[in-house]
Amino acid sequence: MWDLTSGKLLRTITDAHPPGSAVLHIQFTDDPTLAICSDSGGSVFELNMKRVMGMRTCESRCLFSGSRGEVCAVAPLLLNSSVKDHPLKDVSLLAMATLSKVFIVGLRPKLTVLFTKQLKGDPTTLPLLAWQFVIIQVTDTNRVVDPVLAFGRTHTVHFYQVLYQEESVVKVVPLQIVQLPYSLLSLQWFNSRTMITVDTSEKLRLIDVRSEEELEVIDLSDIGLVYSSSHFKSLATGGNVSKALALAGERACYQSIKTHKGQLLALGTKSLHVMTLRTWHERIDLLVKETKFKEALSLANSFYIGRAKAVIGLGGNLVQKQAVVSEKILDMLLTYVDVSMKYSPERGAIHLLEEHFQSVVPVCVDHCLILGRTDILFGTIYDKFSQDSIAKGVFLECLEPYILNDKLNSVTPIVMQDFVEHYKNREMVENVEGCIVHMDIASLDIHQVVSLCWAHGLYDAIIYIHTKGMNDYVTPLEELFSLLSAAVMSGKQLTDQQIKLGNKILVYISCCLAGRAYPLGDIPPHLVKGVKEGVWQCLTALHTKKPPEEEEVFPHLKALLHYDTREFLNVLSLAFEEEDFDVDENTYGGGVQSRQRMVDILLQIMVESVGFSPAEIGCLFTFLARQMAKHESSILVNRLLFEQVLEFLADPSNETRHSEREQALLELLNAGGLQQVDNEKLLRLAEDAKFYRVCEVLYERQRKFDKILQCYLRDPARKQSSFAYIHTVMLESCYTDMEKEAVQKEALDHLQDLVSIDSRETAQLVLKVFAHSLAEIVHKLEGQPRLQFEFLQGVFDYTDSGSALYPKEQTQPDPVIHEKYIDLMCRYSEDTVLRYLMNVDGYRLEETLQIVRRHNLSDAVAYLLEKAGDIQGAFGIMRESLQAKIKAIEETAKNQQEGEEMSIALARTQAKLMVIIQLCQRNSNRLEESGREALWFPLLDLMMATQRRISNSLSEKTAAAFKDLTRHVLNSMMGHIALPAILQKIMQDPAYSSGKFGEFRELLLGMLDTYNYEKTLLKTTNNLLHQDLYTSLKNLTLAANSGLVPRQECCFLCGCSYEQIAEHESTIVFSCTHTFHTSCLHAAGCSSMIDGKQHWTCFQCFNTRRGGTSKRGRNRSGRFSFLGATQGAVGGASASQAAGGDSGAAKKVVHLDPEQESSLEMLRKRTDGPSRFAILCELSRTERGHPSGQGTVRSDSILHQEGFKLRLAPEHLDEEHQLDILTSLFQ
Repeated sequence: MWDLTSGKLLRTITDAHPPGSAVLHIQFTDDPTLAICSDSGGSVFELNMKRVMGMRTCESRCLFSGSRGEVCAVAPLLLNSSVKDHPLKDVSLLAMATLSKVFIVGLRPKLTVLFTKQLKGDPTTLPLLAWQFVIIQVTDTNRVVDPVLAFGRTHTVHFYQVLYQEESVVKVVPLQIVQLPYSLLSLQWFNSRTMITVDTSEKLRLIDVRSEEELEVIDLSDIGLVYSSSHFKSLATGGNVSKALALAGERACYQSIKTHKGQLLALGTKSLHVMTLRTWHERIDLLVKETKFKEALSLANSFYIGRAKAVIGLGGNLVQKQAVVSEKILDMLLTYVDVSMKYSPERGAIHLLEEHFQSVVPVCVDHCLILGRTDILFGTIYDKFSQDSIAKGVFLECLEPYILNDKLNSVTPIVMQDFVEHYKNREMVENVEGCIVHMDIASLDIHQVVSLCWAHGLYDAIIYIHTKGMNDYVTPLEELFSLLSAAVMSGKQLTDQQIKLGNKILVYISCCLAGRAYPLGDIPPHLVKGVKEGVWQCLTALHTKKPPEEEEVFPHLKALLHYDTREFLNVLSLAFEEEDFDVDENTYGGGVQSRQRMVDILLQIMVESVGFSPAEIGCLFTFLARQMAKHESSILVNRLLFEQVLEFLADPSNETRHSEREQALLELLNAGGLQQVDNEKLLRLAEDAKFYRVCEVLYERQRKFDKILQCYLRDPARKQSSFAYIHTVMLESCYTDMEKEAVQKEALDHLQDLVSIDSRETAQLVLKVFAHSLAEIVHKLEGQPRLQFEFLQGVFDYTDSGSALYPKEQTQPDPVIHEKYIDLMCRYSEDTVLRYLMNVDGYRLEETLQIVRRHNLSDAVAYLLEKAGDIQGAFGIMRESLQAKIKAIEETAKNQQEGEEMSIALARTQAKLMVIIQLCQRNSNRLEESGREALWFPLLDLMMATQRRISNSLSEKTAAAFKDLTRHVLNSMMGHIALPAILQKIMQDPAYSSGKFGEFRELLLGMLDTYNYEKTLLKTTNNLLHQDLYTSLKNLTLAANSGLVPRQECCFLCGCSYEQIAEHESTIVFSCTHTFHTSCLHAAGCSSMIDGKQHWTCFQCFNTRRGGTSKRGRNRSGRFSFLGATQGAVGGASASQAAGGDSGAAKKVVHLDPEQESSLEMLRKRTDGPSRFAILCELSRTERGHPSGQGTVRSDSILHQEGFKLRLAPEHLDEEHQLDILTSLFQ
């Protein structure tokens, strides 16, 4: 023990800990006579320093024995001068940590265990402890300073607060847990808000405790930290430590990293390093020195608002701190502006300069607004930017978003003048209007702004300046009225700007009468009444202030009514909802009399004068009806006026604006304005005027729903909605049965109209909704075949497709009706007959055939004959049709028309020929050779004869196209007629037998090419089959002869080793690799005698499959083996190598057991289709019958069967399935 002031050795303690162990920690407590020591044995000792009779002595007491677990770290709580009066000043606390637990003990006044906590972590890491007094916010206004213990291991850090309660009770409570993405090497408090961590890669991290934010990272690998691993392993004393402590102590550096009074000391192998946190202004100056102005300003801003972390050197209260930081920020801003102006891009496009200043100006504006120093922003900073025209423009444009977001509402007049002038020059005056309504009027040049607004129609800004600057809410309205009146009375189409003006006037009036300011905010309370009276008086003024001689009365009201009657009346409706209009006072802008006066004026303007449309008058009376319903006793209107309006709107002689008049009358009716009119009279007027929607409302009140259906059918615009209405009435329960019957009767009476609207919807009604007889409906339409056809078309379209509301019909209509529909289709839509016959069933073949024959529809007749089995008859009809098409080609060639008409005739011939070829191909497989020749050869004769006959009269292009048709016939028939027969037929043709070889060279060469192709294909197929068969058999043989590896070295039943068997026993290894003793299988009932041979079944697989507990067991075939009745030879042998059978066993007839049948069934399914042997035999027979190699496949060959599938490669069988199948089959 040394005196550091004098360097004098005070005492040497030799008995502080047991000999043979190394000292790991020794630390003083707050009491200078009390120290704590721990050794490599894991024990902790208390050292009491005393001085007796001038002699310095030391007494050692064991606090914790290492036999209960080695203590790796100790940390006494030290009280500094700032907390010397803390309640814990009389309590001496010590934190200790073992490899599995952390605990806190009180040393004074008596030894007490206060807290324990389990601690888990990687066995290669040590526990870490650190004390710190921290300011803790208890409530919004109350804070305490208490010690906090941080302890952790690996990547988890715990924080616990120590509380001193009444009656000397010490309590430890948790605060937070931090999970780190790295393993800890050291943990130290830097100050009350930040901590220092060092990870196993020697990277030091500064962490803010509250936010857990990582502030800075420094690599310490160059320092060469000193590790005290040798002490933890106690190498100097023989290494007598536990393995756990030796492993964890590999990276022990408790004494190498320490913090003290804002300094971090790191002990390296060659030097001692001291680190401190920079003060707040040093951190800023460093960023400024590196010209990182934005980062520096952002950091300074965090200091200003109090959100910065690890702040050093910034003292005082909040106001004092902000004052100091504010001056620093302003100095940086001015420097930043100077640097930005000095080092701006000198060359390049203008947009580069704009981008540069666009990144600078917002930074200045943001920080000046945060500091509240707009005087600097619009003073020194603006002057600096004004030295460059581009920088000045960018500065002014950057102010716009701040003004619109109400962050900046006051600008100096000089800057505002420049702002308006700049936007005016850029033709962006609309943006100026949006900014003006957010600005303080005192900062505006009123004359400049007003002149600009009137010149460009910025009406919002004009209203804002008058209302906010002069509290004048009437003058801007009068001036805007003069503009709108002139535009409306001119009789011209309103421009977009004029429509915008009218809309703004309506909104402005609505806001003023509701006490709201326009466009933003509220009217001051003391001005609300005066504003309402002024606006109302302006609105109802008899004349303007300086009226011309020709001015009509109430010009402002007339202008608004002509502009948009409906919207203006809506504005009045909203105004009448205010409480001011419910009082009896006679004032402008309020009171019952004001409302009545407005009604009288409206009637005088719109009813007693001309110039308003029926729709506008209808809107007025609808408005009056609604107001009278709300204010029954306070609004007086002559009821005769409503009847006059009714007569005017429902005038049947007036055919103009029909829908407009109907809508006006409908709104008036719904508003209750016609309650005094007799319903019968009203209904009569509506029917005469063809106001069907009005009639619908009246009939619905009378519950005459059948009449409503008539209204739908008569209304051209709503005919299609008739079906939806019928569905609604017939399906909903709110209608009575009598009402539904009336609607159904009305629908059936107007069936013709419904069919003409939508035949399919009509069919749905008849079949499902009405459930009416289809035959009766068809009979009812008998005299109108066209209508009958449309109805049946809807019926069959509906029955074929069904609907979303109703399912598809289960039974088809009667065949008679079906044939009736086909007959009508032949008359009105013959092009669709064939497609319909091909896609549907339900008609009788003979009757339908007679119908299509009667209408001479050859294609349909041919299809029905083919369907009836008369192939030759169908072919004959189609051949005649083809001849007619060919004759058209001949006529066209005869008339020497080789243009478009020849192309059309050739295309029609080609289409008909394709149909005939398809007919022949469809039926060739079902006919004998003679029948096929009877189809194909006449077709070939027709094409060849025609080609000979007209080839000379056709152009070269047309002749080549016709030859292509003949060649297509020839190629198509080669798959169904033998090539020698085709060749013989061609050679027997007189034209080719007497002609030159060149005339039929192309046909012969085409046939030879086809023959060579098919021959090559057959040969390739044979080679593939041979190779496939060989490969499959080879793989199966290899699988059957391969050895088996047992799953385990003991029997699956008894669990004994294979070697522990009697002399007469053997060991069975199944293909599933399960292994058993023969005696165990016999005892389990898994053996049977078949043909004198002992057969065995795998007990494991059999039970799994029978119990159905495993999907693998269900899909696996049985595992069998057989063994002779004589004694087995060698244990562990494969089933195929077991001893032979018993020759003396009785002969008996046996059948395949279920397992073998299952294997055969699996093999059959795996090789579904013709066997490869059958295919090879077929090919061999063909080759033997035609040794010259020119033979063909016979007609009854399996190669012609529809189900024939050529498997060029076997389906994959895993080795387990192959062994299963072979084992079962070879038994």
